[in-house]
Amino acid sequence: MQTARDKIRELRALHDDGLLSLQEFDRRKNAILDAEYAPPGGSAAPVVLPTRQGTELGLMTGQEIGPQNRRYRLERLIGMGGMGQVWLATDLATHAELGHSELVALKILPPQLTQSATHAKLLIEEATQARKLAHENIVRVYEWAQDPATSSYFIIMEYLEGQDLDAYLAEQGPLPLESVYRLLSPIGDALQYAWDKHKLVHRDIKPGNVFLTQRGEVKLLDFGIASRARSAGSSLGLQTPNAGTAGYRAPEAGTHQRQPAPRLDVYAVAVMIYQLLEGRMPFDDMRPADFHPSPPPGLNERQWKVLQEGFAYLQERRPASVNELLAALRNAAGPTDAELAAQAEQEALEQAARAQQRQKELAAQAEQARAVEEQRKTQALELAVRRQAEIQAAAAEKQRQDQQRRALEAKQRAEAEAASQARKQVLREQLQARRDADAKKAREEREEQQRKAAQLKAEAAYRQEQERHRKQQAERHAAELAVMIPTPTSPVADANGILRDRFLDGTGVGPDLVLIPTGRFQMGSHEHEQALAVKAGAQKNWLERELPLRWVGIEHSFALGRFPVTVGQWRRFVKDTCWESQSDTDWLDPGFKQTDDHPVVGVSWMDVQLYLRWLSGKTGQLYRLPTEAEWEYACRAGTKTAFSFGDTISTEQANYDGHYTYNGGQRGAYVQGTSKVGAYQPNPWGLFDMHGNVWEWTQDVVHENYVGAPVDGSAWEEGGDAARRVLRGGSWLYNPRYLRSAVRNGFSAVLANDIVGFRIARKLA
Repeated sequence: MQTARDKIRELRALHDDGLLSLQEFDRRKNAILDAEYAPPGGSAAPVVLPTRQGTELGLMTGQEIGPQNRRYRLERLIGMGGMGQVWLATDLATHAELGHSELVALKILPPQLTQSATHAKLLIEEATQARKLAHENIVRVYEWAQDPATSSYFIIMEYLEGQDLDAYLAEQGPLPLESVYRLLSPIGDALQYAWDKHKLVHRDIKPGNVFLTQRGEVKLLDFGIASRARSAGSSLGLQTPNAGTAGYRAPEAGTHQRQPAPRLDVYAVAVMIYQLLEGRMPFDDMRPADFHPSPPPGLNERQWKVLQEGFAYLQERRPASVNELLAALRNAAGPTDAELAAQAEQEALEQAARAQQRQKELAAQAEQARAVEEQRKTQALELAVRRQAEIQAAAAEKQRQDQQRRALEAKQRAEAEAASQARKQVLREQLQARRDADAKKAREEREEQQRKAAQLKAEAAYRQEQERHRKQQAERHAAELAVMIPTPTSPVADANGILRDRFLDGTGVGPDLVLIPTGRFQMGSHEHEQALAVKAGAQKNWLERELPLRWVGIEHSFALGRFPVTVGQWRRFVKDTCWESQSDTDWLDPGFKQTDDHPVVGVSWMDVQLYLRWLSGKTGQLYRLPTEAEWEYACRAGTKTAFSFGDTISTEQANYDGHYTYNGGQRGAYVQGTSKVGAYQPNPWGLFDMHGNVWEWTQDVVHENYVGAPVDGSAWEEGGDAARRVLRGGSWLYNPRYLRSAVRNGFSAVLANDIVGFRIARKLA
């Protein structure tokens, strides 16, 4: 027997196939619902339909939502609709530790959209895909979570201040074409990036999903998530199309397609262009294939033809992308065909007039030429007479000049002889001066060569001394290790100071270790560094964790991992112990490419304790996590700057989000995942990846600042937030201000993430 839901699903199929109008669909659907929930006996009294638990969100300001270890406090309702509610919220659990600010936007989806495990999985996949979209015109998606109290899934996003394009259009009214280009060109770039990089189509472009920030930025919202939620709603029998919003949805969006194509978004953007120019929609969602709206103001005939092709009923007629649609509109600017014909006719008339005027000018020129020729003949006769007289006068003048010339030549010969003698004397003096200068130059060149030779000799001696000092230091470290580790089964450090513990069963060796000597250092950040960090966007509560600046003494030498623990080293542990991950992050496939030489991620602090016990048993040595003080001491390696290589940083020195800069540095690459260990230069003590790549677990419990902290380098495990442990070093997902040596972070000890790994320490005798 068919249920009411089955009957409504059949009606929707008829409506989607164009066999049933929207009005008829609503009428029949209401009749089915009235029959399904009518009271016994046919009474006409109103019936209260049973309310399904969890269909209303029931949220309020000040309420906290989210799982126990990731709570958010709702501050203010920003918007609501069929997709649920959007709230401004404060991150209470992680305090912006996963790469976003303390204030975030939460999109809270109604429970009915995710009652099915399949629908929930699809929404999670969409949120995970959206998290990878790193474009300046796409709103940043950070994480997703589920509230255990309401069963609602919610998505944590970048919080923006401003208004959407719907509100802007309501304030401004119809816009000029240039303003439309300015607003939609960034949207075209964002859609092109999503398709080229990730083969993603938005599927729900509309003014409500275009956001204008107070800083003048244009941001695209709800990338793929809205349409996926609507698909889930449609399968539950809700009155929601399966892709897009009425009026902006392309005709083929209601059919079954293997892969959504960019022409879906081209249709929606073309409708938006019409709406922005005209102030209203060109047609509703029930448009027939042969319906054509009137042209909006501001477009010529060719531009109107281009816009009609943008929302053509058949997708094959539309441009391949939004950027192509906007470019075609720009290229179509100019006069119409009728205007071009009128211009051509006017040019022909003007050309005929010019030809007639030219003929008149030629006739006048011919008449003038005849007059000139007559004048020329008269002048020629006068010239011949004048020339004959001139010849005679010239002959007389020539005779006079010859006499003068002979007298002048005699005088010049005498003067030239005197000048020649004077020049010879000057040349002799110049030659002697040049010889003196050449001798001086040669002497100076010999002296310069001797100076350079002495300098090269001194530099060679300096390099030899430096190499001798380095070898002596390596020998001292090896001797220290030999004294501290006298057992014959444990090797002494090699010539480069690297220690590797052999497994007791002879099947392998432990991770590479570097000897860290005792010493004292200032832990935390000074005022100058904090001022530079604020300029780079650091938050006050983060900087307060690094205070007060204090002296700490490392009283015992220890060995520290040369690299973070790698995927290959963790794989050996998993094989020996049959360890299984309890995290949503897969250490084998974290969402980006990795090899056995990449740092392992997706392991919690509790998982690391299991690894340390296993490694200690395999080698017979005591392995542990470094304390927070030991980690900063080793990271600084005797430096006092923000990073171990200075007060600025580039993507050639560490793996981080190169879209951002610090203290005048240059923008660089964004790898969007971990890099192989040892891919960048080490710090002065030979430790790699201390800045960036992955956050690293330490032994210490999270405290808000250094008040009451130990000063002997030991772990601080009393008081504080016992459920969370300190992270150090920054990661591939973060911007460079989080990579400073002094930065302190924290995370739940039972959770794992694709940006968190660890580095081991080993006790010495």
